[in-house]
Amino acid sequence: MIDLLKHGEKILSTALANGGGLAEIFLEDTSRTSIRFEDGKAERVVSGRDLGAGIRILTGDRTLFAHTNDVSLAGLIQAAKTVAGGASEERGTYSFDFQPERFEMPVGVAPGSVSTPQKLGLITAADSAARAFDGRVVQVKVMYGDSVRRVLIVNSDGRFVEDVRPQIILMVEAVAADGSVIQTGRRPLGGALGFELFDETDPQDIAEAAARQACLMLDAQPAPTGQMPVVIGSEAGGTMIHEAVGHGLEADHIDKGMSKYCGRLNEMIAVPEVTVVDDATLARKRGTFNVDDEGTPAQRTVLIDQGRLVSFLHDLKSARKMEIAPTGNGRRASYQDKPIPRMTNTFIAPGDADPKEILASTDKGLYVRKMGGGQVDPLNGDFVFEVSEGYLIENGVAETPVRGATLIGNGPDVIQNIELVGNDLGFDIGTCGKGGQGAPVSDAQPTIRIRELTVGGTAQ
Repeated sequence: MIDLLKHGEKILSTALANGGGLAEIFLEDTSRTSIRFEDGKAERVVSGRDLGAGIRILTGDRTLFAHTNDVSLAGLIQAAKTVAGGASEERGTYSFDFQPERFEMPVGVAPGSVSTPQKLGLITAADSAARAFDGRVVQVKVMYGDSVRRVLIVNSDGRFVEDVRPQIILMVEAVAADGSVIQTGRRPLGGALGFELFDETDPQDIAEAAARQACLMLDAQPAPTGQMPVVIGSEAGGTMIHEAVGHGLEADHIDKGMSKYCGRLNEMIAVPEVTVVDDATLARKRGTFNVDDEGTPAQRTVLIDQGRLVSFLHDLKSARKMEIAPTGNGRRASYQDKPIPRMTNTFIAPGDADPKEILASTDKGLYVRKMGGGQVDPLNGDFVFEVSEGYLIENGVAETPVRGATLIGNGPDVIQNIELVGNDLGFDIGTCGKGGQGAPVSDAQPTIRIRELTVGGTAQ
């Protein structure tokens, strides 16, 4: 592979031949394995390697970008000439006094050292555990993936940094049927670590949890409809805060006027009990890294501090435009993509309330143990979320399962209607989509009670 310490200045200078504010080389070498197991057999086993580079210059409000899988000096010079051809600006002040830094996230057992038959054995055991849980489980799908992503970022501000990032994930989906009623349960497991994940958490336990959820919902009664108090448990993860609030705090949406939080910095936008944090430094979480995809160090960014909006999530482009420091949230799916502001590990910070007391003090309402998918309008924060596991609350007790519930509301309104914030914290994981790019993330929240929220149900 090309020596960027030796050739980086030449490539960047070529990109800046016609001026520009910043030039950058993003070099990626990723090895990955994915397995899809369905109907009791491996449907797909894929191993591969992605190797390539993106060349970018920032010039005013514009981004000029080219990518190539030819990582020779000639290939990168050609990509640099391509981006330079779109520039016609004054030359900025550049630094090529590179001081290389290298980071690597710790891994106990490298997934690459585990054979494919061993991985298939683990997956097969999970499949069998889900099927054995209940005779009503009619279909099981297990998806496994691991990767090691090596990135090298070099730019004309003198940044020269390498980061090695492991990722591993297991997802079990169980479908249960009873006559014409069909329900699905899902459980994910994963993070920024290695195969030691499965020494700490048995995949069979994850599979049984997915099957339990599917079968539980078979026996559930139709959910009611109307406005009511809603308690969301910490096991639900932070789907709501991620989707309904977090995206509106990404600085590109602010810059384009596409967020309800535009012009509201330093205002009280939530109740004082709510603090929202994005933190890429949390050990082994799915959204964790040492530096972002622009070479900015990972950090903990408080977005809402005791109800007050204090920060947005910035990449280099938005930070330079707003003349502030970047927050380390410039992320890209691969070398073929431009970085954009993205969340990492986003959560509502724990409060003081006892989760059991939150539930016990709720006379009637809906208890959400697990969230499903949903839709959000990032411009105004309106959302509709599925509840994959929910219960009626009656006299402070949540024992009656209900199915078919949805939560309908508005993110900015919800964070002003949170009454109680628990002292627990539960994480969930996923892949966040934005601008055609996927990014590994986690989200979390304590147990919370929302004063009133619209519940869509199926009860007649």
